[in-house]
Amino acid sequence: MTDVTASGVPGEITTTDGVPLKTSLARATRRQRLQALVLVLPLLLFLLVAFVLPIGEMLFRSVYSPVGSNVLPNFSKVIQEWDGEDLPPESTFEVFVKDMRAARENNEIGKTVGNLATRINYEIPGSRGLFTRSARKLKNITEGPYKEALIGLDKRWENQHIWRTLQRVSHDYTISFYLAALDLKYDANNDIVRADPLYRIYVPIMFKTLWLSALITAICLVIAYPVSYLLATLPLRTSNLLMIMVLLPFWTSLLVRTTAWIAMLQTEGIVNDILVFTQIIPEGSRIQMVYNMTGTIVAMVHILLPFMILPLYSVMKTIPPYYMRAARSLGATGTYSFIKVYFPQTIPGIAAGTLLVFILAIGYYITPALVGGNDGLLISNLIADHIKKTLNWSLGAALGAILLAIVLVFYWLYNKLVGVDNLKFG
Repeated sequence: MTDVTASGVPGEITTTDGVPLKTSLARATRRQRLQALVLVLPLLLFLLVAFVLPIGEMLFRSVYSPVGSNVLPNFSKVIQEWDGEDLPPESTFEVFVKDMRAARENNEIGKTVGNLATRINYEIPGSRGLFTRSARKLKNITEGPYKEALIGLDKRWENQHIWRTLQRVSHDYTISFYLAALDLKYDANNDIVRADPLYRIYVPIMFKTLWLSALITAICLVIAYPVSYLLATLPLRTSNLLMIMVLLPFWTSLLVRTTAWIAMLQTEGIVNDILVFTQIIPEGSRIQMVYNMTGTIVAMVHILLPFMILPLYSVMKTIPPYYMRAARSLGATGTYSFIKVYFPQTIPGIAAGTLLVFILAIGYYITPALVGGNDGLLISNLIADHIKKTLNWSLGAALGAILLAIVLVFYWLYNKLVGVDNLKFG
């Protein structure tokens, strides 16, 4: 309703209950926003718990390592005053010996000499025994000079590299694990240099992971494109039956599918039996197709192929068939019509499928671990190994953070070249 003033000019517009219309609209808007928030709140909580917090914890753990300050709290403070030249002063040696004795008697998790020795061993391989053996003998050192007594236990305590490493480890935050993940390290002069050839393993495996993921994505695209085209152009009844066959692997456990490939690809498996039976290869020349890169490629292509078919099919299904007929009627050949008319319209499906398969392949773990052997392992297997076996969680987190950064870079490049808005998953 509208109020009219004495001069005949319309006044403020109100609702039937006398509330100004502007106020009523504001209340309704707030109410709708609150309802929308309540509806999406479970999804926000799921994203927070399942994605944001784990990724945040991974990034934090990759740079946070308080082992030095936990095991040697007093030494971690005084060592920061050392200029890094010659050896630390006698007072620093005294604090170190006393903190080591206290840590030797400490049974609290994460605050023992063994934890410190393991942390130093990451920086200087082979140095763990120096700390554990010296800690056992420190009970005999009751008075100074502590420097002379400690060096008397082991001459390696004269090495400045040990003390400079202790100085770095005494900081709670470090980039050492990122350096290790990039096959780099600190040398005796605290300069960043390449790791020894024996320890340069992560960068080659990272490149192998990227190359293998790109190869698997390309193979999936080559196989999935004609299959998707067939599904999109066949009569509905036939295409639905074939689509069930495409989706059938999803009804089977990933572990079962992977172990099935082990049974098929081994030297006494079905594939080799067929090749021998058809006399393609002799009995004594059976092919080793499992526990190597070949087995990894075959198994991962089979597992990831539906993720390429489905986006392609969903896009091809929306392309009107009369486009090709119109191009043919205007004189274009079948190949030219396909290249100029049909293929460009499938690019959103190609982009979606390749992006999805590549991201899944780059982080795959179970299949390479079961069928890959040492030759087919990917970077995700090394990350899992550090988390489960070596318990070097910080290095595993650093490798995971680098892998996440690589995926984000590829996603950014894809957005620049193709455009995320053009991706279609269905």
